[in-house]
Amino acid sequence: MQRFVSVFPPLFVLLWSTGFIGARYAMPYAEPFTFLSLRFLLAFAILAAVVAMSGRKWPSFPLAMHAMIAGSLIHGLYLGGVFFAIRHGLNAGVAALIVGLQPILVAIIAATVLGETIRPRHALGLALGLFGVALVILPKLGSGGEYGAINVVPAVLSALAISVGTVWQKRFVTGLDIRTGTALQYLGALVPVGVMALASEEMAIRWNGDVVFALVWLVLVLSIGAIFLFMILIREGAVSKVSSLMYLTPGVTAVLGYLLFGETLTLVQITGLAITGIGVAAAMGNLRPRRPSLGGG
Repeated sequence: MQRFVSVFPPLFVLLWSTGFIGARYAMPYAEPFTFLSLRFLLAFAILAAVVAMSGRKWPSFPLAMHAMIAGSLIHGLYLGGVFFAIRHGLNAGVAALIVGLQPILVAIIAATVLGETIRPRHALGLALGLFGVALVILPKLGSGGEYGAINVVPAVLSALAISVGTVWQKRFVTGLDIRTGTALQYLGALVPVGVMALASEEMAIRWNGDVVFALVWLVLVLSIGAIFLFMILIREGAVSKVSSLMYLTPGVTAVLGYLLFGETLTLVQITGLAITGIGVAAAMGNLRPRRPSLGGG
């Protein structure tokens, strides 16, 4: 196992980047909140079975509630916004770019809520990141369609949701086994997407090969496989390598979107993507998070 650890961080980032691509596959045929409800239900059922087979005990009610609240933000509202945005035409690479500001937002929110130190590089990184996002979005923002408020705003709210959820996790969810904790997070994530599905959707899915592939991939490879790969990285002490590579997620997603769906970005937008990655990396590159969080598709 040890000899493969060096390839695990880039493998994890590659897998995590495919979450946005999975959304792109499914959203033409499935309503976002209905699809996510099914995804979270299946992921919870699988992880609950894993917990039962491992003999792990479920945490106390207060800790379980905090894990569910974190999950409703980190998975439910975050992915709900991403899938809604992609459903309404947002480029998968642009969606990844917007939510890629999450590490800096976490640092700023944690400084306010948890009293953690905020350094000048955080502000500089956020400024560079926002400038890069602006280069990508503003040229087409007024034209509606792919860059209209109906899909850009949910993506921005997704970045805020996962950032607040990460701080909530750091503040209230500590010492929880990753298997039970992740299962409870998916259970909590069911609440907002389930309510939105019941309130605003027909809860219909046009089943075909793309939808089945996306569901199987997102549940088994992302919600289960990537989580347990992350567990191995935690055990082997390679989490910092994942953190340094996560800034490549928008670029990897943009490349996958181009190869699989023909999604394109202009030269100015590619420049903006690069500036955003540099800004986030500059702000966060030397940090060693105590409890890294996942934010993917």
